[in-house]
Amino acid sequence: MSIADNLKQILAELPQEVQLVAVSKFHPNSAIEEAYQAGQRIFGESKVQEMTAKYESLPKDIKWHFIGHVQSNKVKYMAPYVTMIHGVDSYKLLVEINKQAAKANRIIDCLLQIYIAQEETKFGFSPEECMHMLKTENWNELSNIRICGVMGMASNTDNVEQIRHEFRYLNSIFKDLKNTYFSDSETFKEKSMGMSHDYHEAIAEGSSLIRVGSFIFGDRIYD
Repeated sequence: MSIADNLKQILAELPQEVQLVAVSKFHPNSAIEEAYQAGQRIFGESKVQEMTAKYESLPKDIKWHFIGHVQSNKVKYMAPYVTMIHGVDSYKLLVEINKQAAKANRIIDCLLQIYIAQEETKFGFSPEECMHMLKTENWNELSNIRICGVMGMASNTDNVEQIRHEFRYLNSIFKDLKNTYFSDSETFKEKSMGMSHDYHEAIAEGSSLIRVGSFIFGDRIYD
């Protein structure tokens, strides 16, 4: 099956309120161009240098989502063009994104990454840390960022019930944050959860953004 066929198959399954982030990291421009020709506009990358090179050489109406772990010293390179940063896991990082967005005269959409998995390899706020940050820090004075929701990764397991439970938990955290801190915000609406192997479970538990790579592009090409 072609990239266009794979895209069509996934999009046919998606409810209207769910958007697809096509995870193009480690794939060449030609693969992104094929998805672009098929109508896809949102692409996800996890290395700033790679994403910037692609941004510079591909159509400018592409919306680039940064889905990797964010290093503060790399924010300045993507601030001029990135549409959304999925993995914000500290107030310090929000401050840096705001600073670099202001320099670029932009407002950057951000998601708060919440740690929901039962394993040590994932980044993110604990729910308690996230609540504490929102309660104690002056995040609402940062005028060049927009907090648009939450992001989380489920455990890498074959236990479907555990995966669904973790996504359900993230959805409940989203609702708590919405009610407590963002009840007046029309833009706090995104739940980025679900990847190639678990996006069906994520959609069932309320995801609004799924991050799918291998189902679209095939196995990644490593240098």
